[in-house]
Amino acid sequence: MASNPVANLFRVPELKEKILFTLFILFVYRIGAHITVPGLDVGVLRQQFGALQNSLFGIYDMFVGGGLSRATILALGIMPYISASIMYQLLAAVFPTIEKMQKEGEEGRKKLTQWTRYTTVALAAVQAYGYSAFLQAIPGAVRTPGALFVFSTVLALTVGAVFVMWLGEQITERGIGNGMSLLIFFGIIESFPAAVARTWEAFALDEIGAFSLVALLFVVVGVSGGVVAMTMAARKIPVQIPRKVVGRGRIQEGQKSFIPLRINSAGVMPIIFAQSFIVVPGTVAAFVPFGPLQMLAEIFQPQTATYYVTYGLLILFFSYFYTAIIFNPIDLAENLKKQGAFIPGVKPGARTAEYIDRVLTRITLPGSIYLAIIAMLPFWIFDIFNIQTFFFGGTSLLIVVGVGLDTVQQAQQLLLLRHYDGFMKKGRVKMRGRTRYM
Repeated sequence: MASNPVANLFRVPELKEKILFTLFILFVYRIGAHITVPGLDVGVLRQQFGALQNSLFGIYDMFVGGGLSRATILALGIMPYISASIMYQLLAAVFPTIEKMQKEGEEGRKKLTQWTRYTTVALAAVQAYGYSAFLQAIPGAVRTPGALFVFSTVLALTVGAVFVMWLGEQITERGIGNGMSLLIFFGIIESFPAAVARTWEAFALDEIGAFSLVALLFVVVGVSGGVVAMTMAARKIPVQIPRKVVGRGRIQEGQKSFIPLRINSAGVMPIIFAQSFIVVPGTVAAFVPFGPLQMLAEIFQPQTATYYVTYGLLILFFSYFYTAIIFNPIDLAENLKKQGAFIPGVKPGARTAEYIDRVLTRITLPGSIYLAIIAMLPFWIFDIFNIQTFFFGGTSLLIVVGVGLDTVQQAQQLLLLRHYDGFMKKGRVKMRGRTRYM
């Protein structure tokens, strides 16, 4: 009878401590995500955010678990740190100094991490100032507007962003790892129970039919399975490591391996970039309700043909753009050449880089189309089932599935490492015992 994998996690003392520590940090994070900035009428603020769900504010609010719509001290969440990390990742393709730091090993990564932290503080301060100005622009939201409110809000939000960054680093170092992603993960799934309750309430009030509810359940299960499959899908390029002589004439046999190229190498980033671009007209029009911007916002209203086509094309473009930024076929080909490995039927060096780039270009197309379908799925569900409480948006679903799979894999690796250490200790005990009786 197979053992329960969840119970196995808590049987290993080290892994149990990591899980409990991670849960404690997440508990602290969620407490801070419910402490409101002083001097606000949260009810007025939430009414305003109801009209901004499809804007840039609504997207940001999803990543921070609703903290932005409640104006909590952790309203900025981990997003300033994520933005700083992505910025340096993109700048590495332009500035050789940053690219060199990425390749310098542990010392270079430490220096780059320090730069990222400083940039996080600067971004958090700028975003906090912009958010305080936004709050003061809402009639009745701020009880006592003025410089003192701006200063206290900027200070609270900036310190909160630094605190969240520290919490994420603690999970990465002392918890089960992947701390920054886990903070976003739990911020998103916090809204799931409330959305399920609203959907059930709509069903009880006959706003949603039984057929629509059952069909929605099948859609959610099917789409979740499809996202898991596409997240794990990869094109395996075979690699041959030739036989070579090591030590005193000892021959190391050749090995066969492979390079896994994920169909969705860019992850959720193309959707985030595309959303950030397409919601700009609507976000600006919310504050400037007249002129050409208002007309542009009406053209790019959700659930219109122009919106769908533009959104899909942006996702396709950013899929190729971000994949080109994070994946360098030339570096990979050079590393294979240094190790003496090669792809069967392909010459090492430039030809290998061209071959990998051609394969990556081909598999990115279905991956980008899949991202576009997942991103526009919520709008189609609104139209077909007339359900406004659907909680499996494209971006949130991809993040939840991706982070969940990574966390499960890390837990499995820790279990395997534990079993391997135990096996090696038993082997050493047997060897010592055998030596005594020789």
